[in-house]
Amino acid sequence: MKKFLLGVLSGLVIAGIFGFVAFVVFARIGSQEKTVEKDSTLVLRLEGAIPEKPQADMPLPFLGGAAPPTVTELWRTFHKAAADPKIKAIALMPRGLGVGWAKLHEIRAGLVNFKKSGKPVYVFLRAPRTPEYYLATAGDKVFMVPEDLLDMKGLRAEVTYFKGSLDKLGVVFEAEHAGKYKDALDTYTRTNMTPETREVLNSVLDVLYSDLATTIGGARKKSPEDVKKILDQGPFLAEQALAAGLVDALKYEDEFFDELKAKIGVDINRVGISEYSKTTVSGVEGRDRIAVIVGEGPIVRGGSTPDPFSDEGQITPAQMSKMFQQVGKDPSIKGVILRVDSPGGDAVASDEILREAKLLSKKKPMIISMADVAASGGYYISMTGDPVLAYPTTITGSIGVIFGKVNLKGLYDKVGLTKDVVQRGKNAIIDSEYYKLDDEGKKKLREGVDSVYKTFVGLVAESRKKKFEEIHAVAQGRVWMGNQAKDESLVDQLGGLDRAVELIKERAKIDKNKQVRLVLYPGKQTLLEQLLAKSTDTNVSIERAVQLGVDRQVREWTGGMPMELMRQGSMLKLMPYRLEFR
Repeated sequence: MKKFLLGVLSGLVIAGIFGFVAFVVFARIGSQEKTVEKDSTLVLRLEGAIPEKPQADMPLPFLGGAAPPTVTELWRTFHKAAADPKIKAIALMPRGLGVGWAKLHEIRAGLVNFKKSGKPVYVFLRAPRTPEYYLATAGDKVFMVPEDLLDMKGLRAEVTYFKGSLDKLGVVFEAEHAGKYKDALDTYTRTNMTPETREVLNSVLDVLYSDLATTIGGARKKSPEDVKKILDQGPFLAEQALAAGLVDALKYEDEFFDELKAKIGVDINRVGISEYSKTTVSGVEGRDRIAVIVGEGPIVRGGSTPDPFSDEGQITPAQMSKMFQQVGKDPSIKGVILRVDSPGGDAVASDEILREAKLLSKKKPMIISMADVAASGGYYISMTGDPVLAYPTTITGSIGVIFGKVNLKGLYDKVGLTKDVVQRGKNAIIDSEYYKLDDEGKKKLREGVDSVYKTFVGLVAESRKKKFEEIHAVAQGRVWMGNQAKDESLVDQLGGLDRAVELIKERAKIDKNKQVRLVLYPGKQTLLEQLLAKSTDTNVSIERAVQLGVDRQVREWTGGMPMELMRQGSMLKLMPYRLEFR
């Protein structure tokens, strides 16, 4: 028996050593610089989420292969490919994209800029929906499979309300909020939209629908009014899409590449973005380094040190402080673009992050670049006093505060669970899930919510150089689109990464004609580096992993509400809802 156990243990050790060596080898192979053949076509198979923060590559194909490119990596790719004489065209093949409208705007603009080099962009669509077609409008020609469906039929906004279900369970959600539009917890306390929610969502749809119709119309040589009439006929069978002038031809993939080959006059040498990202092109990137610090996801307090396991997909003060301090100490970094893609979250965590951002802003020139969402706490951390950029369709504002508490007594009664309590202090049970808030408790929470809201509005007024009353008038939790936010002086300019780079060059006193190198923070880690980082974290356990998995599932059910925020029981600067584009 002892020999058997020793044999098993020896096998595990050998397997572990072999796995470690394999990972190192694959990591080195992945980091080696690649070369591209002349007359190559850059094939962009964009699927799923396009993150702001880089993810680890999986070294083996059955583990998932290359990580998806970040928005910044795509920006860099378009600029590089436009200047690269070896790249003759781009073949765009989007499918099942899970991105917001602002990211679509950024990627589409990159494709349009690439075409200014005189090189074509051809688009091949499979199972296309509105996001994929929006990108396709940047192409010279758009193709889809003859038997496919273009699932584009306009836009809608749906909000799921849980109060009816909670009533059946005997659960009561008690909420306080500052701002008549701050309705993030309405999904637990109501069964339908308030007039304010309906007003804002109609405003959001007006902006997005207008942009969709204008963009399609400009690309397909139709008026926005004609496009809206066409959209009323959707979704479209392939033949219907062709007849409506939405696509140029119905072809299979091999026929699509034959068409592109005829266009560029050379054989198609395909290169993917993962391979192409490892190449260099002379003169595209300069020596001056600009940090792009990414804050992506809901804002939570987290631990006192960055946790590579639980911080994934979230923003914590520890995580952001580490990056701010690294950049602040690096003399090679000439300026900073703070890239925010967050619906907000914990009020205290937001304040800690803003303080660190302000400290860095005193050391390095800074620009704020808003992505899909920079609302509530995401807007708060953007208020360093530096210029703020947003896309016309960025979701921002939502300057307001909420606090929610769950009362589970009705549920406990149903299952026969009781609690008894002894206490010292009048408000000792204010946060108990077993007792309803009394008038005194509601008053205390109201004081806290109003105080945090007043601080929030005052900070925005100071950053935007406005009076308190001026910001209060456009605050109250209201969500604004980027172009509306500019009209209300909540952001300075409309634009994406191109404009952010132009502005940071000005602030850093870099010649506008000089190329710069964008450096992402956090940087991409290999899978091995992530595993080693996680293995040294004493807080990681199977229970913690299961808890995080459950939290992610609940976040899907509840429209993006992180359970970490609910457990913390804190004041929240959180956007009221999450928008998905299909």
